[in-house]
Amino acid sequence: MELAPKRAGFAPERINRITEHLDKNYIAPGKIAGCQTLVARHRHVAYFKSQGLMDRERRKPITDDTIFRLYSMTKPITSVALMTLFEQGHFQLNDPVSRFIPAWRDHKVWVSGEGASMETAAPARPMTMRHVLSHTGGLTYGATNHPVDRAYRDAGVGRGAGETLSGFAEKLAKVPLRYQPGERWMYSLSTDVCGYLVEAISGKSFDRYLQEAIFDPLDMKDTSFMVAPRKADRFAANYERQADKTLKLIDDPERSNYLKQPTFFSGGGGLTGTTADYLRFCEMLRRGGELDGVRILGPRTIEFMHLNHLAGGKDLSGMAIGAFSETAYEGVGFGLGFAMTLGQVEAGALGGGDYYWGGAASTIFWVDPKEDMVVIFMTQLMPSATFNFRGQLRNIIYSAIVE
Repeated sequence: MELAPKRAGFAPERINRITEHLDKNYIAPGKIAGCQTLVARHRHVAYFKSQGLMDRERRKPITDDTIFRLYSMTKPITSVALMTLFEQGHFQLNDPVSRFIPAWRDHKVWVSGEGASMETAAPARPMTMRHVLSHTGGLTYGATNHPVDRAYRDAGVGRGAGETLSGFAEKLAKVPLRYQPGERWMYSLSTDVCGYLVEAISGKSFDRYLQEAIFDPLDMKDTSFMVAPRKADRFAANYERQADKTLKLIDDPERSNYLKQPTFFSGGGGLTGTTADYLRFCEMLRRGGELDGVRILGPRTIEFMHLNHLAGGKDLSGMAIGAFSETAYEGVGFGLGFAMTLGQVEAGALGGGDYYWGGAASTIFWVDPKEDMVVIFMTQLMPSATFNFRGQLRNIIYSAIVE
């Protein structure tokens, strides 16, 4: 990959601070096994570097084509897929989700209590397509001790082996909503619901629709819900930081479930892929929905997706329930599949106007239309809140722009 930092408007010695920062603070002390970082601006790649190991146990270095678990960086891809159907006239954002999942017409909203004594109320408004695209519909991740989350577990709501998208949607019809649709924001299973909606509307399996509508047109040849046998030697190991600050192997790439075809195609977190592939997705976004003569979405749709869709134009600090997410809340809004920086001062970060997301294994990306820039960072460390890679990279990258 040819690097052109000056043509991209960067001071080379300043953008190269990324290398020393990550090596000195993370790789050398063993806080992560390895990582890969890419910065592109004005269609030029300014920085691309692989550092450390993709598999510490086998001493395998990260290579340019290493395959990573994307986890929640799957979500923007799913959101784009659903919006291709929006562009074809299949739905309006304010349409109720129950139009496509009839069993959801009977959803109730949790008020108090739990189990058999739980008190619920009718929703003040139906959950809409906008709500599931923006995590404002009342769904949760079902992972806490809250009575609603316990109801998720009692109903068997899950994304594991043997589950299907249709079965998942049917189970969600049986649980109460955590809050009135549109009134709060909570990171949730909403984007997995979006994956099912792609199936329900298109009549194609979700994995096939992604392949035909996004991966094949954009030549994202290594992005998939399953790592093919011929590519398995390029698949990175996944680690978890322990209480004693050491790394524990939690998913061996030679024994991983990602080597098998899943029954549940998770639009919220199931994909694997390379930095090069994700760059093609991000470049399509940066260029207003088109890449190399192939158009995925219209430019106005892309712009619409990264507007703040939270009620009253609020930021997440005024809307969010719970601390679990892939973003800080102050000065941050949320659109249709992306968070965005509403203001540099409020967010305390350089680069206002970008839109972004991340994944559970500490992967991150952002697209900055104002600076005409894409940034992608790949590693495999859980949980994602362990280190603030996004904030640190922002400081280095934006301060390296000199034109």
